[in-house]
Amino acid sequence: MVFNVLVRLMALVAVLCPVVAVAAPSNGAPALEKELAAVRHATAKYHDVEKALADGYIAAPHCVSVPGLGGMGYHYIKPSLATDLALDPLQPEFLLYAPSGNGLRLVAVEYFVANVGQEHPEVMGIPLHGPMPGHEAGMPEHYDLHAWIWQPNPNGMFADFNPNVSCEAAG
Repeated sequence: MVFNVLVRLMALVAVLCPVVAVAAPSNGAPALEKELAAVRHATAKYHDVEKALADGYIAAPHCVSVPGLGGMGYHYIKPSLATDLALDPLQPEFLLYAPSGNGLRLVAVEYFVANVGQEHPEVMGIPLHGPMPGHEAGMPEHYDLHAWIWQPNPNGMFADFNPNVSCEAAG
């Protein structure tokens, strides 16, 4: 039951999150570029959504987009990662997929941690957005951060919404 509530809540996270573009410190810094390359390498297998499912990611039921802001796509959550307090850039709590003419395509990863009084969390040296209140009854205050490693985002690598992502299948 808690698991189902968590999946539903996470689908709503993206809709109600504040839109914040976070520029990476020293934009284009070699250390950050190296870490992002490692994240791409670690998540490349998830271009095949079946591999994400086999590794324990579960699809949220709704594609997230907001007119005028862009989209996030479908959130695939790995509950074991989303319910712990650890942040490992190579093991994102969420994978984001956008519809395409050939099924779903991987566009981003998302990091998530509940706020349980710890210091402001960061991943790859980037502070997560938040703390923000839960978006539905029972959802904890939390932090999150998107990384658009598979779909360029004109709003920035770590912006919440990507105007290049749509919930409409591209041809």
